[in-house]
Amino acid sequence: MNPSRLAAIDEKTTDAELARRSAALDHEAFRVLMKRHNQMLYRAARSILKNEAEAEDAVQEAYLQAYRAMGEFRGDAKVSTWLVRIAVNEAITRLHKQTRRAEIIRLDADESHMDPHSSEDGMNPSSPEQPERATLRAETRKLLEARIDQLPDAFRTVFVLRAVEEMSVEEAAAALGIPEATVRTRFFRAKGMLREALSRDIDLAHGDAFAFAGERCDRIVERVLARLAEARPRGA
Repeated sequence: MNPSRLAAIDEKTTDAELARRSAALDHEAFRVLMKRHNQMLYRAARSILKNEAEAEDAVQEAYLQAYRAMGEFRGDAKVSTWLVRIAVNEAITRLHKQTRRAEIIRLDADESHMDPHSSEDGMNPSSPEQPERATLRAETRKLLEARIDQLPDAFRTVFVLRAVEEMSVEEAAAALGIPEATVRTRFFRAKGMLREALSRDIDLAHGDAFAFAGERCDRIVERVLARLAEARPRGA
């Protein structure tokens, strides 16, 4: 393929075209394809491995696998769905190697043997943006990420793909290799678990709202006593 004869790549270049050019060893096309879907693949891998470094390694390996197999891609699914499926499989493989327990996560597991209530119980409470708002957003994000991490394995990955990456039911099912009905059920139950866990966090925080203790409390008390002393009649 002569690069000089190819149309320039821009944001309008479709994934299918990028995949076709990548299969023809066009590294620039593959670079654009990776940058376009990096976050989606990372989030999918992270939802399984719950470790940032491991997720990055899994995504890197998934891209290498995808590049080698790009010539075999026939367009039966969206390119993004195909890439996520590869990343998910790689993440599961790594998890199995780490734990040496293949049963630790099965995205096609029979939910009849799973107790969502016990899983919920395990989620224990533990313009330019203003600095205060940015800090609040960061703390809220960390809390949400922590609660997502505590979802059961199969539910967590479905939730990330559906809620975070906004995949359709059909796309998530294809990416995970499970029935669409299973995606719907797990997404619904995952949302319920998160609501329950976050509700507990908020309830616990109510008692700490507008806290006024410690140094601030002592300062007010001392100021009032000082004012009273000043107002006391001499000799009293």
